[in-house]
Amino acid sequence: MKVWFTGLFAILAIAMGIIAGLGGYTFYYAKGISYLSNDPRSCINCHVMQEHFDSWSKSSHHAVATCNDCHVPHTFPEKYIAKMRNGWNHSRAFTLQNWSDPIRITPKNFSDLQHNCLHCHNISTSDIASHRDIEKGSVACTSCHRFTGHMVYD
Repeated sequence: MKVWFTGLFAILAIAMGIIAGLGGYTFYYAKGISYLSNDPRSCINCHVMQEHFDSWSKSSHHAVATCNDCHVPHTFPEKYIAKMRNGWNHSRAFTLQNWSDPIRITPKNFSDLQHNCLHCHNISTSDIASHRDIEKGSVACTSCHRFTGHMVYD
């Protein structure tokens, strides 16, 4: 019985080592540590984001907001929970090659985006933000300002 238990433990340890090794290598290969920063260049680790990065670089928000300022909550730990959720979703989509084209924002990320628009522009939007259509969620900042953060100016 003792030999059987020791053998099972060894197999389990080897399996866990393989999983940890593959996970660590994948994190390293995908430049995972860069996603913990606020550097917008981390978004273009994934080539499908290059167009979005380029358009943001030419937008009015380039000088005042990074990707995280608009797309993830500003508070701890919510910011890093969102980054982990997004990282999982992005890595899954990249690995399985099943993202939509064009890329679509998720309902949760859309909610974060709406909150961040109102937060950063609170002085100019305080009257608008209390409007019943905004509170119901039937109208959002992006209803009128759809390309503000990613507008390409020719």
